[in-house]
Amino acid sequence: MAAAAALEAVAPLGALWGLVQDFVMGQQEGPADQVAADVKSGSYTVLQVVEALGSSLENPEPRTRARGIQLLSQVLLQCHCLLLEKEVVHLILFYENRLKDHHLVIPSVLQGLRALSLCVALPPGLAVSVLKAIFQEVHVQSLPQVDRHTVYSIITNFMRTREEELKGLGADFTFGFIQVMDGEKDPRNLLVAFRIVYDLISRDYSLGPFVEELFEVTSCYFPIDFTPPPNDPHGIQREDLILSLRAVLASTPRFAEFLLPLLIEKVDSEILSAKLDSLQTLNACCAVYGQKELKDFLPSLWASIRREVFQTASERVEAEGLAALNSLTACLSRSVLRADAEDLLDSFLSTILQDCRHHLCEPDMKLVWPSAKLLQAAAGASARACDHITSNVLPLLLEQFHKHSQSNQRRTILEMILGFLKLQQKWSYEDKDERPLSGFKDQLCSLIFMALSDPNTQLQLVGIRTLTVLGAQPDLLSSGDLELAVGHLYRLSFLEEDSQSWAAALEASGTLAALYPVAFSSHLVPKLAEDLCTEESDLARGDGPTRCSRHPRCLQALSAVSTHPSIVKETLPLLLQHLCQMNRGITSPGTSEVIAICHSLQQVAEKCQRDPESCWYFHQTAVPCLLALAVQASMPDLAEKEHSVLKKVLLEDEVLATMVSVIATATTHLSPDLATQSVAHVVPLFLDGNISFLPENSFSGRFQPFQDGSSGQRRLVALLMAFVCSLPRNVEIPQLNRLMRELLELSCCQSCPFSSTAAAKCFAGLLNKHPAGQQLDEFLQLAVDKVEAGLSSGPCRSQAFTLLLWVTKALVLRYHPLSSCLTDRLMGLLSDPELGPAAADGFSLLMSDCTDVLTRAGHAEVRIMFRQRFFTDNVPALVRGFHAAPQDVKPNYLKGLSHVLNRLPKPVLLPELPTLLSLLLEALSCPDSVVQLSTLSCLQPLLLEAPQVMSLHVDTLVTKFLNLSASPSMAVRIAALQCMHALTHLPTPVLLPYKPQVIRALAKPLDDKKRLVRKEAVSARGEWFLLGSPGS
Repeated sequence: MAAAAALEAVAPLGALWGLVQDFVMGQQEGPADQVAADVKSGSYTVLQVVEALGSSLENPEPRTRARGIQLLSQVLLQCHCLLLEKEVVHLILFYENRLKDHHLVIPSVLQGLRALSLCVALPPGLAVSVLKAIFQEVHVQSLPQVDRHTVYSIITNFMRTREEELKGLGADFTFGFIQVMDGEKDPRNLLVAFRIVYDLISRDYSLGPFVEELFEVTSCYFPIDFTPPPNDPHGIQREDLILSLRAVLASTPRFAEFLLPLLIEKVDSEILSAKLDSLQTLNACCAVYGQKELKDFLPSLWASIRREVFQTASERVEAEGLAALNSLTACLSRSVLRADAEDLLDSFLSTILQDCRHHLCEPDMKLVWPSAKLLQAAAGASARACDHITSNVLPLLLEQFHKHSQSNQRRTILEMILGFLKLQQKWSYEDKDERPLSGFKDQLCSLIFMALSDPNTQLQLVGIRTLTVLGAQPDLLSSGDLELAVGHLYRLSFLEEDSQSWAAALEASGTLAALYPVAFSSHLVPKLAEDLCTEESDLARGDGPTRCSRHPRCLQALSAVSTHPSIVKETLPLLLQHLCQMNRGITSPGTSEVIAICHSLQQVAEKCQRDPESCWYFHQTAVPCLLALAVQASMPDLAEKEHSVLKKVLLEDEVLATMVSVIATATTHLSPDLATQSVAHVVPLFLDGNISFLPENSFSGRFQPFQDGSSGQRRLVALLMAFVCSLPRNVEIPQLNRLMRELLELSCCQSCPFSSTAAAKCFAGLLNKHPAGQQLDEFLQLAVDKVEAGLSSGPCRSQAFTLLLWVTKALVLRYHPLSSCLTDRLMGLLSDPELGPAAADGFSLLMSDCTDVLTRAGHAEVRIMFRQRFFTDNVPALVRGFHAAPQDVKPNYLKGLSHVLNRLPKPVLLPELPTLLSLLLEALSCPDSVVQLSTLSCLQPLLLEAPQVMSLHVDTLVTKFLNLSASPSMAVRIAALQCMHALTHLPTPVLLPYKPQVIRALAKPLDDKKRLVRKEAVSARGEWFLLGSPGS
């Protein structure tokens, strides 16, 4: 028994000895992993591995010793967690002793020490022992890059796990590391070394007398000048090294006396990258420096920054210089002063003012803006700096404004004032009288009102912006100032000469109205209401629109100022009342007037979305009113008696479309509870004719859009669509089953295409949001049956096709399984003689975003990447269908394919381009201008993003683009010329043979009768002229 046990013990050790010999003497790498695996599995112990290596570790041949230690080190790297404390002690003593061995052995020894540095069982004191041995015995910089990296890894591991022990070394550890790092050149190692230096400083290791040495050993790399080699597998970028070194240099104020002179020297150099790096590093340093570190260098730093901003030709250097000045000022601002200490901030700002003030008096000279930027950069650093500079600069600028009479000079001065006013918004003041602007308020208001009264448009625009910023200062403007400001904005809102001032005045009115609702309610809204009444009375007398431009401007002004809930409660009734006045026949409106009112209502609705209370107020006020007007207009007997113009206008397609936008915008942001209240009134209105919630609901007839209603009543289903398709998904719709069936019936009604399309869209919108389940399946089966019955024969084929299209889109957006069957049915219609072209255009609808239904804003279920999925599932079938189709049907497939590809994200299309490009080129020969335009729109970005693939077809592209540049369609001509321009991004050698032909051919569109075509022709021909020239 004992003999058998001895044999069993000897056998595994014999196998181990064989693996060791294979690795050491046979130069095989695999046995190391096998030994490590056996150690982890418990077959051998580390001690047995050492015993098996005994002769190798003592071999007089250095290479043999190195292989033996390498095997042990590789095993330890995989099994260090299994080591006991006693084993770790013996191994470290062994490895430390081997650091004195031959240089061929050192790399393997370092790998073993790296493994041991990861041991949890490392006894106290051994980390220090290892590092001392490395510092004393190893000349690190003579080692290869991999071995130097191993040394850095050992130090990093010990710093992470044995911080207190290393700190016990004091400055000796810092000095030892300086010796290790000194002379390092490899960027991979530098990233690790910079991190170690940063940790030395940030974790309070003792630097002792070696601060300057540590700075020198790192700052010698500043500024970083490194260009990564092509196809670098390590992926180290210049920016990585810059940021890592900057973190070190800016990590401690103790570097300041050495670093600041270096930064000044590099800023003053002629190398752009050195300037940028130095200014950015200075910016970072200011976060940790104080007045003491900066004091002696402030004059030189200011001189360097001033010179760069005054003289630089680089916007980046100017921006970094201004950022550095801002940081310097912020640093001086936050330093705590002793009572007897000099206020460096005050003296620094005085120097800046002294060097920049006089330039502000020369608004025509080139240094005026650099000086203003410097002052604003300093002022933006702190409230103290802002007060100091503003109180010195504002009086000067106010004086200069009055001293100069030319509008362009005044504009420059006012723009500078605007810059300083914007800075005031950064700081809050508890005491109103403490604000530096308080003493200049009257002068500033006077100056702004002068600018607003000036005939120069550009000065007016700056004045409007300045008024907006000044008004944003809390409690600064008095009621009298606000009244004057509102008067100026009112006047500018009706300027006919220049739309810029008008648009800017409206925007400013909206901004200020949110801050000063009482002033605008008192002084502006009544004027606008009076203007509307005046307009109505002029039209009622038959005088004609003597001030035709004031009516739309007035409507836009009312919507612009509706930025506060209290103002909305005044402007919304005004707009609705104005629409009702038209309904009563007081005025004779046209379509454009009604659309203008609806646009204003929509803008008010968009502003109300920001506030739930205003949103609900708008909804419960505007939606019933609009529905009431529309219902009244749809009553056929009433229309015959009174012949009201509005009643005809309200039922026009364009007007209903704008009303749809208003109702949808007013509904999308309702909370589920409020939406439930509203849907309980609106759906019964359309299903049961329940008009009780409508204002002025004494109609002469019944409202039954689904039950034998007139054509006018059926058209109002579009308004129902706007409402129910904008509700949140979790709102339950009453009588949904009945509603869906009624919509399905109406969708195939042939008497009114507008109504049937609206019903189909409404049905699709509700399908898209409906949760999966039996009821959804029933609705889908009803829809499919209706579509098939309508498509089979008869007069309703077009309506059935429209229903198919919208139901398909609703299902495609939510990835419903039935969507693939319906898409296949749609593809089958491409061969239909009657519906083929419409089916091809239907692919555009499937791939594009809608504005009224099936939108994310309207809470539709729109899955991400639905276009990519549609492309993957259906384009192969389209391509197969194209190849199999008769010649007269092929254009339909090309059009459908072109629509799909045109709306597909380009990164998805690029990999498929080689197989699809031939079809796209064939689509350019299709006589249908829609196909041509869609294909050109698809090809233009591909010319920029896939030049190598496109260059293989350059002959065909040039020929077809030039032919299409003479197309009867202006849009096609423009797109073709844009593609000719994009062709110049292909490789120049490919294009040069075509250059003479293209330049001659592009001479013809230079005389095109349309200006936009001529503009594109000039641009494209110019690029072809420059093709192949030096510097192009």
